[in-house]
Amino acid sequence: MPDLAPRQLILTLYGLYARDEHNWLSVASVVQLLSDLDAEPAGVRSSISRLKRRGVLESLKVDGTAGYRLSDSALEVLREGDTRIFKHQRAHLSDGLVLVVFSIPETERDRRHRLRSTLSGMGFGTVAPGVWAAPGTMEEVAGETIERIGLRQYVDIFRTRATDADELRPRVAEWWDLPAIQREYDEFVATYRDTPARLKGSGDLPRQAFCTYLPMLTEWRRLPYRDPGLPAEVLPADWVGRRAADLFTDLDALLRSPAREHALRTIHA
Repeated sequence: MPDLAPRQLILTLYGLYARDEHNWLSVASVVQLLSDLDAEPAGVRSSISRLKRRGVLESLKVDGTAGYRLSDSALEVLREGDTRIFKHQRAHLSDGLVLVVFSIPETERDRRHRLRSTLSGMGFGTVAPGVWAAPGTMEEVAGETIERIGLRQYVDIFRTRATDADELRPRVAEWWDLPAIQREYDEFVATYRDTPARLKGSGDLPRQAFCTYLPMLTEWRRLPYRDPGLPAEVLPADWVGRRAADLFTDLDALLRSPAREHALRTIHA
């Protein structure tokens, strides 16, 4: 299993299963499920507490049982992420680009840092200081996200037509760190390409599927935010993202149902 922090796994666990369980999971079930991945109970409980302090989780007792629910803001982020993660579509050259242009005074550098971090986290590339770009398909979600974090008054958003692929390709290579993204895709493929063979003949398929699916999805869910779905025409010919996306789709179809069976077996125990 990749070296993932309990906090990352807890977020994936809640995103997968809590929302269908009245947005609540008991502490005991979270600890038990992550113990299947060799996470120490003390580390899991500490990570839950940190997520509570960050406003991601909120404590709630149900029938006297201690547990946590996702906060409203966390639910909104997860809803946005569902489309990005499970239905990640590559843009076409005809979609153009969305440009986010901003100017925030030096006296408000914290807000400037937050906006830059938000745009970077969404997969925007840096064109120039105060100018960030992404495929035009991201215009709506960019506007909604910037509005949600309260920085819309500092920002102008433009939709532009892309030039032809030959002219845009070197710009894309400047604005995004394509080799770094490519390496992450390579690592994902190398880690999970043999999964179907490893699961054959498993004595407890639901448990083995869960132990693979939760880390796999945790690894994958950051990649659509690193790669915003740039048009294939402007990417290197050997772009591994295509193969990685196909692998993720196949593994999601293979593992989702048996992994859920194991998770619900533990949650309802």
